[in-house]
Amino acid sequence: QVQLVESGGGLVQAGGSLRLSCAASGRTFSTYIMDWFRQAPGKEREFVARITGSGGGTYYANSVKGRFTISRDNTKNTVFLQMNSLKTEDTAVYYCAARETIYVPHKYWGQGTQVTVSS
Repeated sequence: QVQLVESGGGLVQAGGSLRLSCAASGRTFSTYIMDWFRQAPGKEREFVARITGSGGGTYYANSVKGRFTISRDNTKNTVFLQMNSLKTEDTAVYYCAARETIYVPHKYWGQGTQVTVSS
């Protein structure tokens, strides 16, 4: 069983930065692909970024490419999302999720952290 807990959300002005963290319990963290998703009010949840278990592969939604950076520290069982040049349209609840491969559904989800970007 893995529990995921996000933190680092908050209120920031457009153009600012935030760093989200997702702390995982359990000893097998490095075996999981970790994704960040977000869901804005009235919208469907959307993929933001992905990182492989080793951290050697990263993938981004076009809407955040060049502004967001995903990383992980397997010694601390934590995945990060560095968000720079934030826009009002980045406002959403951000979730981290874990799965063993890209061919199976996400097995674990965090509770989410609110990010609000003001103009």
